[in-house]
Amino acid sequence: MRPKGSADLISDRRRRAMELLDSGLSLNEVGRRIGCEPSSVMRWRDRRETEGEAAFDVGYSPGRPSRLRTAQLRKLEKTLLRGALACGYRTDLWTTRRIAEVIERIFGVSYHPDHIGRLLGKMSWSHQKPEKRALERDEEAIKRWKKSEWSRVKKR
Repeated sequence: MRPKGSADLISDRRRRAMELLDSGLSLNEVGRRIGCEPSSVMRWRDRRETEGEAAFDVGYSPGRPSRLRTAQLRKLEKTLLRGALACGYRTDLWTTRRIAEVIERIFGVSYHPDHIGRLLGKMSWSHQKPEKRALERDEEAIKRWKKSEWSRVKKR
């Protein structure tokens, strides 16, 4: 497994290992000093012989491919924009669990609700937390109360 760090740090580590190897140290000693297996040092040495300086470049690891294609993500976005009520839910609030259910219903792809946040981020969406306010809320009465009573009860 590759050590943690930026690509530059890993590349420098490989170059340092080759410098130590060129100075006459054994594969085992270089591996001990660098903190890796001797087989890694041997692999870097062999790649340097065939590829030159490009052997030290760190490859990109893209991770697991998405289970939804681009067209499916666009369709999901249109579905989410229509609202949760249009998808048969009692409220118009999208939760990660609801989105996971909709994805499975429409596309037949199962996502864990914890992963939905990453999927929404990929779509340039962010999670929103609704404000909890009563439907009967009277904004005018609140303004009047703030003007007349708030200054009296406010802690000084």
